[in-house]
Amino acid sequence: MTLKEKYPINLHNTLSGKKEQFEPIHEEYVGMYVCGPTVYSDVHLGNVRTFLNFDVIYRYLMYVGYKVRYVRNITDVGHLESDADEGEDKIAKKARLQQLEPMEIVQQYTNDFHDVLKQFNILPVSIEPSATGHIVEQIEMVQQLIDKGLAYEVNGSVYFDVSKYDKDHNYGKLSGRKIEELMESGRTLDSQDEKRNKIDFALWKKASPTHIMRWPSPWGEGFPGWHLECTVMSTKYLGESFDIHGGGMDLIFPHHECEIAQSVGSTGKEPVKYWLHSNMLTVNGQKMSKSLGNSFLPRELFAGTHQLLQKGFSPMVVRFFMLQSHYSSTLDFSNEALIAAEKGYKRLMEGYKVSKNLPFEQNDVDGELETKTKELIDGLFLNMGDDFNTAKTLAVLFEITTMMNNFKTGNIKTGYLTQETFAELVSRYQGFITEVLGLREEAETSNDLLNGVIEVLMKLRQDAKEARDYQLSDKIRDDLKNLGIVLKDSKEGTEYSIA
Repeated sequence: MTLKEKYPINLHNTLSGKKEQFEPIHEEYVGMYVCGPTVYSDVHLGNVRTFLNFDVIYRYLMYVGYKVRYVRNITDVGHLESDADEGEDKIAKKARLQQLEPMEIVQQYTNDFHDVLKQFNILPVSIEPSATGHIVEQIEMVQQLIDKGLAYEVNGSVYFDVSKYDKDHNYGKLSGRKIEELMESGRTLDSQDEKRNKIDFALWKKASPTHIMRWPSPWGEGFPGWHLECTVMSTKYLGESFDIHGGGMDLIFPHHECEIAQSVGSTGKEPVKYWLHSNMLTVNGQKMSKSLGNSFLPRELFAGTHQLLQKGFSPMVVRFFMLQSHYSSTLDFSNEALIAAEKGYKRLMEGYKVSKNLPFEQNDVDGELETKTKELIDGLFLNMGDDFNTAKTLAVLFEITTMMNNFKTGNIKTGYLTQETFAELVSRYQGFITEVLGLREEAETSNDLLNGVIEVLMKLRQDAKEARDYQLSDKIRDDLKNLGIVLKDSKEGTEYSIA
């Protein structure tokens, strides 16, 4: 029996709102598409969380034996400042402000995106298509929708007729929106007058005389709509119907809703069997946003240079921190949570190091321990198979970590297990840490060394205070302050920050 047969996967399908058993369209193969970044700025941590979550899903599907084609696009045109088909193209605007060619902006931030993902040990995808590389296919799909009476051209722009589509199909079935409510809500923009209804969305936009990024089409020079790009690229590389489509929850409406409408309208088929969505990041309980000053970039997190951070945290600590929460739940960043994650990550990796050097020593098998060990191995698969629950999977890994440490100290003999069970325990423990969760060992950095030295000095200062040697405790505090290291005493203990 294969792993995928022994341990079936259940996942929460946004489309049905229920947990369903995963059964791919083609038995051995999985097609997965995840909406990639619009490359006009530095990748932010919200993006990272989404791509990290789907990296783990990708890893686990391969670990249990599926052959996965993972497609994640690069949006390099067509994403306007407003989802209501309004405003300037984000990339063109950045290019104008920096007096660069748009493709220079695209290349710069695509490189940055790849660099950041590599730091977090996120695997490369199977195919990474770009919107500008698929203009011909997008024009073809627009024409198909026009021919089927689901799109109309006005003044060189083409719009999807949502009301007409909704007569035979359910527009809003993914997000739970009702077309009547959408028609009544929101304001009508002046430039939307050419639409039949304000909820219609652009498939192709006419380029203004000053618009930099433009291509010839049957309707005049213009550029594709943002929603169209993903429909075209996903179906081109995964077929008209494929298994998994993922992205952040903020994309459910309108982006993914529009994707469904375009696909069903052009092919008559449901494009995706399972829709999965990753939840957002918050900081100290507040939504992460630039306007609140609580949004920070990965490099600020690593270096500890943001005003909200007490110190820097390594990429693997941040990865571990994100894995402690289920992908569909909100995740709150705080110094306390990151510090706790750092300790947890180090404890897990110490167990991993121990597991690589454990000899098997024949002994009398302990039946109870043998049974418990098999249950722990099963627990790894059962928890990951339960909607990819990394938090519960980590809990099992920590139970096994305790066992590894007991093997090392001799509290438990490795020979209390059969050699077969011991070998599988070590193999699965290491495999889930590195291959499934994507954690890797990190060398002790100079930053880690500095933190360790400060911790030692803080302990010496605490000992001095308890011995009523206030002269020494004050000297340690003042000398550290002169070096730019500020100690802060509170009821909970002493913390430090680096000025």
